[in-house]
Amino acid sequence: MLTKLLHAVNPFRDVQTVDAHCDLMCGVYNPAQARIEAESVHEIAKKYQDSDDEVFRQRCVLIKEQRADLAKHHLWVLWTDYFKPNHLEEYPQLHQLFWEATKAAGDAKKTMDPQAGADLLAKIDEIAEIFWATKGGKPDWMTS
Repeated sequence: MLTKLLHAVNPFRDVQTVDAHCDLMCGVYNPAQARIEAESVHEIAKKYQDSDDEVFRQRCVLIKEQRADLAKHHLWVLWTDYFKPNHLEEYPQLHQLFWEATKAAGDAKKTMDPQAGADLLAKIDEIAEIFWATKGGKPDWMTS
């Protein structure tokens, strides 16, 4: 709808569609977004292992792969939008850690082994520890 409106205002100029984490550059970042998706990856793999229903297992594969992609997306948002050069100076392991975490998300897509989800969760937790250190700690209202 917005594209049509902009085209109506200036019909000679093409409107380019772009995607972003937040259209307002909101400044709201939290590794919990990636962790929730990774928890789903881990739990879905466990449910897959416990089931002999082939239809259910096929759904598990599909949904787990989607959740792993979302975990990867949320990791990349943190890496590319939140963390700044001064964070990398203070925490030089960040680049390697994000590389390992996003690779772990990709690895979790390739298997139904719950351990892959557990490995992804561990990497996200390492990132979260650094993230909250850069923020001066978790807010009081956070319980997990």
